Amino acid sequence: MSGRRARKARHTPVQPRRPGPRGWLGRGRGRAFIVQPAPIWRGTTAQVPGLFPFAVGAGTPMVGVPLGRNLQTGATLCCDPISWFQRANLISNPSAFILGKPGLGKSTIIRRMATGLAGYGVLPMVLGDLKPDMVDLIEALDGQVIRLGHDRGYLNILDPGEARAAAEQLRAAGREDLARQVLADAHGRRRTMVAALITISRGTPPTDREESILDAALRVLDTQLAHVPVLADLLRVVKEAPPEVRWVAVDRGDESRYQEITEQLEASLISLTEGGRLGAMFSQPTSQPINRDRPVVFDVSGIDEAETDLQAAALLACWSSGFASVNVAQVLADAGLEPRRHRLVVLDELWRVLRAGRGMVDRVDALTRLNRTVGVGQVMASHTMSDLLALPAEEDRMKARGFVERSGMVICGGLPAAEMPHLRSVMELSQSEERLLVGWQDPPAWDARRGRESAPPGRGHFMVKVGGRAGIPFRTFLTPTEMSVNDTNKRWHEESRIAIAQEEAA
Repeated sequence: MSGRRARKARHTPVQPRRPGPRGWLGRGRGRAFIVQPAPIWRGTTAQVPGLFPFAVGAGTPMVGVPLGRNLQTGATLCCDPISWFQRANLISNPSAFILGKPGLGKSTIIRRMATGLAGYGVLPMVLGDLKPDMVDLIEALDGQVIRLGHDRGYLNILDPGEARAAAEQLRAAGREDLARQVLADAHGRRRTMVAALITISRGTPPTDREESILDAALRVLDTQLAHVPVLADLLRVVKEAPPEVRWVAVDRGDESRYQEITEQLEASLISLTEGGRLGAMFSQPTSQPINRDRPVVFDVSGIDEAETDLQAAALLACWSSGFASVNVAQVLADAGLEPRRHRLVVLDELWRVLRAGRGMVDRVDALTRLNRTVGVGQVMASHTMSDLLALPAEEDRMKARGFVERSGMVICGGLPAAEMPHLRSVMELSQSEERLLVGWQDPPAWDARRGRESAPPGRGHFMVKVGGRAGIPFRTFLTPTEMSVNDTNKRWHEESRIAIAQEEAA
């Protein structure tokens, strides 16, 4: 072989007998540099039995409220804390914690869960709506809207609610033990709420002696008054100094010592009556009691944003009243006096209450820890983990972090990169999951054609995390019927519609 032919043979590639995964290599031979993915079709085992074994198995159970479509597989994600606890047995606690920056759809997820669970017979209970986000939905579900605020409505924190009537029903049915349980629970909740309002007013919790005085004074009120007491009645009993109250005050029989011991407590109770900054809403008889048979929302949007202490107090009072109603309903169901109903309790804007003063974390923890035993599902929401950890005391920060750790599932929307270390302290996150969450919080792009900003890239995008399992990213789509009750920017949109109408008229 000549040298020229040998060099040509060395440089001529040997053609394979079969094409590679991208086709025949070489110019004009049909090699594809981009391989299009095959279309994915979904079906049940009854619809496509001949295709078994399937190429891709289902990644999530079809149990619960349909929240959206999986971003990876396109499959429908059905998820809610009650269904995943009661029917799917995927979580050990029927609760969910939702985190995400404002405007990305946290309220939409809550409304979707509430709507779907209402179809299963679960009653939604929105215990404090500040914006309001849930009022339109509850009205559409033929629910009860309780409006609170300046000259809008009152919530008496000393009102035992339905506890007395329920105790009479239980006694008539021969269940004296359950009757005492209902009354004891009502007494404890009233004492806790008075102590919580004092904490918000002072910025520090009452002392052990002051709480003992409040407990004794409430017991005296229950024996003296046939009607429902108010805070002014509680203040009067503390001033009158009956023997039961003086005994727990340990005044040693000295009246001047008793007045010295109770001086600060009296000042705090005076600030909670009608003349104080927190008393306007809580010192009058309850304007509208809860109806246990219907969905309910406490509309506290009439409280100004600047009144942060009043907002926190209103939220905590609504939570206490709601859980008291749930407890009465469950005890009556235990006795067979009314049907068993499960409820979804929504606790939004958690950070407002936690920042109201020292000891507020303990109050919230006492209200919410037993949600599994009282038969309710629970959804708590806040913007970021930093909101929960921005507390002055280390023990409060640890307890606030426990709200997320104890939740059966955590649903995360768009979050800043600075939040990732906080999230890793309560759950396992892979690098790809962190990149998704950070990417979803990017600001919207400018739409030059319409002359306005487009929707944020992360709006409606969320990830469900359960324990150490891989997160399930999904996107929520609203139906036309839901759009009418999911507009949380009504005032902005109303102004935009007026401006557009004026431009068209001109």
